[in-house]
Amino acid sequence: MFSRREWLGLWGAAALELRAQGVASRGVKPMPRGKPSGIPFRARLVDVAAQAGLKIPVIYGGIDRKDYIVETIGCGCAFIDYDNDGWLDVLVLSGTRVGETLAEATNHLYKNNRDGTFTDVTEKAGLRRTGWASAVCIGDFNNDGYDDLFITYWGQNALYRNNGDGTFTDVTEKAGLAQKGGPARWGAGCSFVDYNRDGHLDLFVSNYVQFDFSGAPKPGENLNCTWKGVPVNCGPRGLPMGHHSLYRNNGDGTFTDVSEKAGIPATLKGYGMTVVAADFDNDGWPDIYVACDSTPSLLLMNNRDGTFREEGLIRGVALNEDGMEQAGMGLGIGDFNLDGSLDVFKTHFADDTNIIYTNDGKGNFEDMTNHAGLGVETRYIGWGAAVADLDNDGKPDLFFVTGNVYPEVEAKLPAYPFHTPRVVFHNLGNGKFEELIDEAGPGVAARHASRGAAFGDFDNDGDVDVLIVNLNEPPSLLRNDVTSGGHWLKVKLRGTVSNRTAIGARVTAHYGGKMQAQEVLSQSSFYSASDLRLHFGLGEATAVDLEVRWPAGKKETFRAVPIDRLLTIEEGKGIVRQGW
Repeated sequence: MFSRREWLGLWGAAALELRAQGVASRGVKPMPRGKPSGIPFRARLVDVAAQAGLKIPVIYGGIDRKDYIVETIGCGCAFIDYDNDGWLDVLVLSGTRVGETLAEATNHLYKNNRDGTFTDVTEKAGLRRTGWASAVCIGDFNNDGYDDLFITYWGQNALYRNNGDGTFTDVTEKAGLAQKGGPARWGAGCSFVDYNRDGHLDLFVSNYVQFDFSGAPKPGENLNCTWKGVPVNCGPRGLPMGHHSLYRNNGDGTFTDVSEKAGIPATLKGYGMTVVAADFDNDGWPDIYVACDSTPSLLLMNNRDGTFREEGLIRGVALNEDGMEQAGMGLGIGDFNLDGSLDVFKTHFADDTNIIYTNDGKGNFEDMTNHAGLGVETRYIGWGAAVADLDNDGKPDLFFVTGNVYPEVEAKLPAYPFHTPRVVFHNLGNGKFEELIDEAGPGVAARHASRGAAFGDFDNDGDVDVLIVNLNEPPSLLRNDVTSGGHWLKVKLRGTVSNRTAIGARVTAHYGGKMQAQEVLSQSSFYSASDLRLHFGLGEATAVDLEVRWPAGKKETFRAVPIDRLLTIEEGKGIVRQGW
């Protein structure tokens, strides 16, 4: 016998063959919008990238048309304190352009000058590279106290070791992560994760499609190369799927591919995109969720013996409630309903809803999209996303960036512009959200073809700012100006027995009768890495208790911690610092 979810999955897979376009889109109409709630959103997001010195465009494929899928997907970005000075620096990835050589077509690292401005230190840091970059994830793989970078590419991925002196060294080959022969792989999402809890960060990498320029079909060449009757670049449907890999950290600077041994065989495929490693069933062991484009998303549950089992379908996060696959791109992870478990917000294609899955505490999920009010928005293609308390009222909001993938479509179908706004869904506190665009500030209403987004407090003023990748434009840096007067708390964790970055650590805050869980994540949003310091908006609450569960398993409790500041907590030593 099949469960309802399994029947829906079989039906959806069969229906896939009947649709004549390269990407999943349900063609759903938006739900009617209700009356405005009248609840104020006391935050305003303003783009300060130009005055901050982030002026170099992110080169990614053609401007007026894109003939190949590799030009369309775009890339991520990161907030990373690479020099450990307490201020978030900025990494912006880049692609290139087919048949052109451009000096600015490289990843860029910007150092935070602590005055609202940044300085480009790419050359000095040793991070210049031209190619089709995809994603970045952050973690201290060698536990030396400095966070390292892993960057995926169409082609060879790269592991950059942070030398602790402002420079990085490409150690991909030395670490055993260089591809040996065969066609170029398209590295997509990635995450550092201590899946076996030995204190060393392992690495999971998703792959998107198998692609090469020489054999790629041309726009309009087959049914997977059109969208609404307009010839466009082909895929992902019709292109071979990538497979996904798990690499175990050997503790000596090298990694070993343990995919098959860990239960992640080459047959477990899907058009993999963003990867999040987090404990979804609250058993103390990290699981792995892979948002997949136009195929069922994957949820790899940790068996606690070095292996995983894939249960996305039976746990409710592979498809939507209608049993349909969606064009999963970005992932926001957080506890929006304040029950102590991690929920999932996933972004999708135009003519479809972005989706919110609520967690029952045991890793089983329910699609609450329409109930929560997200069904009012189906116009845009969603990418980078977060579950984050933008106005410090104690209730995490939803934020996502948008942008089309077909610049040539707008001339024939004006209802589908290439440049589109960002979107805020304000948490109303009753399981429902209210969509805000203009009301959330000019940085939200501004129209771009955006992709990756990272979330963090770049100016250390106690709120959540947003870094955004815009294709063939400079990035956006949305400074958050909060006027709610709500209190807040940031928590920075430092592992000792656990991995130094504390990837996978869980902090549960109790405040004002509420409970909120967050985890330290190596990657989320779309192909991006956010501030490793966890941010809790507290609203009017002035008393906070914290529970910390370290990746190695130890739990610590802190009562009546001070608020409106950053607390640094070290495993086994407690609060070792207050303030920036």
